[in-house]
Amino acid sequence: MFGRNFFLDILSRSHIWHDKVLYVAVCPASFLETGGQLGLIHDPNRFEQMPVGIVLRRVPGVTQWAAWSWKATGVLPGAADANWRVLRTEGDMTEYHATTLPVELHGAETEAYLHGLAAQEPALYVVMRESVRADEPLDIVLITASPYEAQDYADSGEEIIEKIAMPAAVMAWVLDFVETHHREEIFKKRKRDKKDIGLVEDGVGDARITQMADVYRAPSQAKKERLQ
Repeated sequence: MFGRNFFLDILSRSHIWHDKVLYVAVCPASFLETGGQLGLIHDPNRFEQMPVGIVLRRVPGVTQWAAWSWKATGVLPGAADANWRVLRTEGDMTEYHATTLPVELHGAETEAYLHGLAAQEPALYVVMRESVRADEPLDIVLITASPYEAQDYADSGEEIIEKIAMPAAVMAWVLDFVETHHREEIFKKRKRDKKDIGLVEDGVGDARITQMADVYRAPSQAKKERLQ
């Protein structure tokens, strides 16, 4: 069982972690319910997921330093698990069903999904990293319908981000989720501070005691007092 020091250690290093980790760190009960897995805590009533197969295409590289060039070219909604299964081969081109990952929809992220659906061509975003394994040249980290999440990974500069056109079935699913769970944020007008902005607070301490060296006393006020 995790003790108090474990969570204090997470909090002490949370400034270099993603905000999701910080959120888990301050919710130890939810963390323990996941069996010790650090992940996103979501509202189960505003959460859905769909398994989606990811198709990668391999073609000969265009430079002498890369024997092959890889690109994410398609998705397979509702696909079963796979591990670099060959789908088709034409000459030097081979397409693989590399893996199947869930596309997750969270009620708190509906604004991002709306932004993505409003694009000229709605897309899913595949996040990948280069692998050291020859038989699996790319590690597929996740697939998301959120352009905001994809941009977060792109900003790190450590991942490869590729867009794939969102199939009609997935688009309808995302749209239905947004229509069900989107909540417009109510604009709250900021109340003006009633504090007197013309109030001058000069110096600190007893005004009856000369404080010519007081760093808090305005020079103009000190000069005025000296001449009186």
